[in-house]
Amino acid sequence: MELLDFLVGCYKNLDIALNCGNMLRECIKYPTLAKYILESGSFELFFEYVELPNFDIASDALNTFKDLLTKHETVVAEFLASHYDQFFELYSRLLSSTNYVTRRQAMKFLSEFLLEAPNSQIMKRYIVEVRFLNIMINLLKDSSKNIRICAFHVFKVFVANPNKPRCIIEALLDNRRELLKLLHNLPTSKGDDEVEEEKDLIIQQIQKLA
Repeated sequence: MELLDFLVGCYKNLDIALNCGNMLRECIKYPTLAKYILESGSFELFFEYVELPNFDIASDALNTFKDLLTKHETVVAEFLASHYDQFFELYSRLLSSTNYVTRRQAMKFLSEFLLEAPNSQIMKRYIVEVRFLNIMINLLKDSSKNIRICAFHVFKVFVANPNKPRCIIEALLDNRRELLKLLHNLPTSKGDDEVEEEKDLIIQQIQKLA
């Protein structure tokens, strides 16, 4: 297992980072090895690696990070159940990064990850926390159209949740005027009727809140 820690640490070495990344992804195909990396101290290093100034290495680290969180559903579910707060605290920093590429990739992955059926329990836990709702509201203001659209796909689940806790309702009410303006101005691609319909539905639900 020391070899796995060594391979993760190799992202700091420009000369061998990409080769080691390939080897890591081969190792991650095995559930026991993926579980070891997730539960080791080395895993937190990926939150630093995805923001490395070298684009190729940062992108490679992100690919490995994604594989760790998507290859083995049971392993990931167990990991997030026991490391939920720690993981999302670190992940929230990526969503608030000053680096546009980091912010965009982190938001895109989150919007896909939470909406996957195997992650429904994680999603249900995520959408009752005001701190995460506030992050999505901030991302709905982002200068990037792509980030705003991805943020909307997570934000809409907070609003559509039939069992919203009072704290979520109050946060939506406190921001209602601004949210309605943001949603009305949310850019969508021509012919993207599904997003337009979802947007209209979410606007209606926010207007009805009391």
